[in-house]
Amino acid sequence: MQDWLAVDFAAASDEQLFGPQPTRACDLPDPREWAAHIAQALVEVMHGIRPPSQVMRWSTLEVYAVVARRGSRAARRAARQRGQRPTHRTRVTRVLVCEPAEDVVEASVVLVDGERVRALALRLIGRDSRWVVEALQVG
Repeated sequence: MQDWLAVDFAAASDEQLFGPQPTRACDLPDPREWAAHIAQALVEVMHGIRPPSQVMRWSTLEVYAVVARRGSRAARRAARQRGQRPTHRTRVTRVLVCEPAEDVVEASVVLVDGERVRALALRLIGRDSRWVVEALQVG
């Protein structure tokens, strides 16, 4: 019979035990399809069509802050123009992905946004069993 439970708390920090846990790409949904969906959602938030809270779970705080700020500016601009909102729907036409590490995917997404063609570069990291947008560049 054992009187003590051997637990070594010095082996790992609280952050390692309870912080965000890396998840391998092979354990997550198809990054190509997922990048297309999140890119469309991010552009719609930046246009003020979709509320920023819908992408909060799938982006870092830094990315969320940029996207939400651009969305609020677009909403204010639409309010000044008597409530006109974009009537077009953003459509993804192409997605290219590469996997530089086992829990990282970088994606280039081409979208048709009304009369414009846009490019988005996304860096997705596998965290806590989901893809999270860690970096975003809009072109």
